Amino acid sequence: MPTGQHRNMPKDQTSLTDNRLLTRNVFWNLLGMGIPLLVALYAIPLLIDGLGISRFGILTIVWMVIGYFNLFDLGVGRALTLLVAEKLSNGEENDIPKLVWTALFLISALGLVGGICLATIAPWLTYTRLHIPPDIQGETLTTIYILAASVPLILIIICLRGFLEANQRFALITIIRIPVGILTFIGPLCVLPFSNSLVPVVITLVFIKLISCFAYIVSCLKVYPPLIRIRAIQKTAVVQLIKLGGWMTVTNIVGPLMTYLDRILIASMLSITLVAYYTTPYDIIIMLWIIPIALMGVMFPAFASSFMQNKLQAAQIFSKTVNCIFIILFPIVLVVVTFADKGLAVWLGSEFALKSSFILQLLAIGVFINCMAAVPFGLVQSAGRPDLTAKLHLVELPIYLFVLWFLVSEYGLIGAAIAWIIRALIDTSILYIMAQRLLPTISIYKPTAFFFIFGSLSVLFLNVFIHSEITKTIFAGVILVSFIPTVWFIVLGPTEKKIIFRGLNTILIFCKISH
Repeated sequence: MPTGQHRNMPKDQTSLTDNRLLTRNVFWNLLGMGIPLLVALYAIPLLIDGLGISRFGILTIVWMVIGYFNLFDLGVGRALTLLVAEKLSNGEENDIPKLVWTALFLISALGLVGGICLATIAPWLTYTRLHIPPDIQGETLTTIYILAASVPLILIIICLRGFLEANQRFALITIIRIPVGILTFIGPLCVLPFSNSLVPVVITLVFIKLISCFAYIVSCLKVYPPLIRIRAIQKTAVVQLIKLGGWMTVTNIVGPLMTYLDRILIASMLSITLVAYYTTPYDIIIMLWIIPIALMGVMFPAFASSFMQNKLQAAQIFSKTVNCIFIILFPIVLVVVTFADKGLAVWLGSEFALKSSFILQLLAIGVFINCMAAVPFGLVQSAGRPDLTAKLHLVELPIYLFVLWFLVSEYGLIGAAIAWIIRALIDTSILYIMAQRLLPTISIYKPTAFFFIFGSLSVLFLNVFIHSEITKTIFAGVILVSFIPTVWFIVLGPTEKKIIFRGLNTILIFCKISH
């Protein structure tokens, strides 16, 4: 064992890409993301009632900003994950402490600059750019200042989590993520009996982040105790992190900007109230992103470990991940498209459903397409070519902005959803072409692939425009019944079938023990 290598750390590239390890970590990732989202389904209606539509619209933007803080890290967090995974696979564990501490110092400084920038534009956002009702402009401004102060903290969390991801320590991440995710929604609810102001709500959210930061620090030291010794900043590590993270930064800025640009334009061109009618169905369907996020959080370091040394293995991981995302998401999206109106009516009332059900159907298709882009996107970045995804997004941004502006002007909320679908379709197609060129062993031009892609999209769009509820339900039922044998005999390979049989066997054993 090399000097400084801790017994808890993976020892080689094979251990980082072991099928059982990856499968187990995907389960942990799904669990950590799924449970908080179930809590969100309960909490969101109560928050709408307690805060009111306008304040809740601002809260959704607050949640968006918290998730968007990684634009200030210049890609350092993601670059750290990639570089640590590479060093683990190459047996260079001695370089890891300097790399981690360099990243922490660098990301803290960047967070400070980012917080100052956010605080500087806070008055402009509050009084000019966003249509904030006058009676809540003061608390909105204070809210943005609080968020600005918390930027360094949140970036440090991203960095620490990236280190754990590189080590495939997703069980530890999940142990932290579940309570933090639950408190993110329950915390604001606990404030409502005392105040419906946004200020204590956001203070509560920042305090929750502070607790999670401490938990991540403890977890990183558990995985690799030598990190407790503070190391000097390493110039070569700074160059590596900035060079690799620089292009990731473009994606970190432009990618989420295109994701959230629709609600920003709705707020500025229409009204902050309409944001809630758009973002609520969006926030529902975006929960599907936990599937590709959970998978790619695990597969990103696996790609990084295998790409340079074993491209055949990288191609196998790629194909299996794409199949997995498709098999899981298509039935869910079909059900959402079929029962969008009834589901929203039960959850938020008939008035909300009337204004948002068609939006939910369109966004469901767009998110489905966008989720399928996660695998080629992760492969391209883990292959050390984040410049390709960055250049793609730079080209897409002005085109998408014009299309979005035009469609929102002409068709309002529906136009925003249509623009989202168009962008997702173009983005996904180009990313698969990039993946094919980087890894020629990937087969994306098989007739079966085209059949499933275009067939699934045709089914979803057709079901949107079937007006009869009975016909819509029967049509979806027939598709779902035929979907299972089709996937089993055409899509799944022997390895995937073995995993399914093993899972079913585990479930049967658990049921017998329970009885």
